[in-house]
Amino acid sequence: MADFHPDGKNRKDIKIGLYVEIVQKQDQRSGDLTEGVVKRILTKSPHHPHGIKVQLETGEVGRVKNILDDED
Repeated sequence: MADFHPDGKNRKDIKIGLYVEIVQKQDQRSGDLTEGVVKRILTKSPHHPHGIKVQLETGEVGRVKNILDDED
Protein backbone atom coordinates (compact mmCIF):
# COMPACT_ATOMS: atom_id res chain seq x y z
CA MET A 1 0.00 0.00 0.00
CA ALA A 2 3.04 2.28 0.37
CA ASP A 3 3.30 2.59 -3.43
CA PHE A 4 -0.24 3.94 -3.81
CA HIS A 5 -0.41 7.27 -5.59
CA PRO A 6 -3.61 9.34 -5.35
CA ASP A 7 -5.17 9.99 -8.77
CA GLY A 8 -5.86 13.71 -8.44
CA LYS A 9 -9.62 13.56 -7.94
CA ASN A 10 -9.55 14.51 -4.25
CA ARG A 11 -8.58 18.06 -3.29
CA LYS A 12 -6.96 16.87 -0.06
CA ASP A 13 -4.34 14.94 -2.08
CA ILE A 14 -3.23 18.03 -4.04
CA LYS A 15 -0.68 20.34 -2.43
CA ILE A 16 1.09 23.48 -3.64
CA GLY A 17 4.53 22.49 -4.88
CA LEU A 18 3.50 18.94 -5.84
CA TYR A 19 4.81 17.55 -9.14
CA VAL A 20 1.83 16.42 -11.23
CA GLU A 21 0.59 15.60 -14.72
CA ILE A 22 -2.41 17.61 -15.92
CA VAL A 23 -4.61 17.50 -18.99
CA GLN A 24 -5.32 20.96 -20.38
CA LYS A 25 -8.71 21.83 -21.85
CA GLN A 26 -7.44 21.76 -25.44
CA ASP A 27 -5.76 18.36 -24.82
CA GLN A 28 -8.79 16.54 -23.42
CA ARG A 29 -9.56 14.81 -26.74
CA SER A 30 -5.97 13.75 -27.43
CA GLY A 31 -5.21 12.95 -23.80
CA ASP A 32 -1.85 14.76 -23.97
CA LEU A 33 -0.48 15.34 -20.48
CA THR A 34 1.56 18.29 -19.25
CA GLU A 35 3.96 17.89 -16.32
CA GLY A 36 4.61 20.62 -13.83
CA VAL A 37 4.56 21.93 -10.29
CA VAL A 38 1.27 23.06 -8.69
CA LYS A 39 1.16 26.81 -8.06
CA ARG A 40 -2.56 27.21 -7.27
CA ILE A 41 -5.50 24.90 -6.62
CA LEU A 42 -8.51 26.19 -8.55
CA THR A 43 -11.20 23.62 -7.68
CA LYS A 44 -13.10 24.54 -4.51
CA SER A 45 -15.03 21.29 -3.99
CA PRO A 46 -13.34 18.41 -2.08
CA HIS A 47 -13.79 15.97 -5.00
CA HIS A 48 -14.11 16.21 -8.77
CA PRO A 49 -14.70 13.19 -11.06
CA HIS A 50 -12.45 14.57 -13.84
CA GLY A 51 -9.66 15.69 -11.54
CA ILE A 52 -8.92 18.75 -9.44
CA LYS A 53 -8.21 21.85 -11.56
CA VAL A 54 -4.87 23.48 -10.83
CA GLN A 55 -2.57 26.13 -12.22
CA LEU A 56 1.06 25.14 -12.73
CA GLU A 57 4.04 27.41 -12.03
CA THR A 58 4.27 27.85 -15.82
CA GLY A 59 0.75 29.35 -15.83
CA GLU A 60 -0.85 26.37 -17.57
CA VAL A 61 -4.23 25.31 -16.21
CA GLY A 62 -5.69 21.81 -16.27
CA ARG A 63 -7.08 18.91 -14.31
CA VAL A 64 -4.73 16.66 -12.35
CA LYS A 65 -4.50 13.19 -13.90
CA ASN A 66 -1.49 11.82 -12.03
CA ILE A 67 0.49 12.81 -8.98
CA LEU A 68 4.13 12.08 -9.71
CA ASP A 69 6.79 11.07 -7.21
CA ASP A 70 8.82 14.17 -6.46
CA GLU A 71 11.45 11.95 -4.78
CA ASP A 72 12.53 10.49 -8.16
